[in-house]
Amino acid sequence: MRIKLTYLFILISLLSCSKDNIDRIPEVFVSYKITLQEFNIKSTNGLLIVNNQANAGVAGLIIYKRADGTFVAYDRCSSVNPQKRCAVVPDDPNLTATDPCSGAKFSLFDGSPVKAPAQRSLKQYRVIITNFDLMVVN
Repeated sequence: MRIKLTYLFILISLLSCSKDNIDRIPEVFVSYKITLQEFNIKSTNGLLIVNNQANAGVAGLIIYKRADGTFVAYDRCSSVNPQKRCAVVPDDPNLTATDPCSGAKFSLFDGSPVKAPAQRSLKQYRVIITNFDLMVVN
């Protein structure tokens, strides 16, 4: 009986290890801050690209100001083969972003996949607005 339980435990352990964890965007510390005035100056049509730098996601950030005035922030790392760390590039107009490695497209409104082979949304971070600052954190 003890041997059967050991085999069962090993089998369950092996089945719980899946490729799914490999296909996830890694968890990294994110703490990016910019003044709202600086955002307005540096952004184009409500879109700011933050290239890969310390505390700014896996492949950088996309900060997008929606038409209703709310802000959203996504990691630029594509959810298609994230181990390649391919940074998505915004399309013109700023409604979608394309993964140049796979051709996948994502909505900038909510990060959802728009075109195959994308199946998962872009990784979204929390945006905090204070009187003068915009902060992106996880």
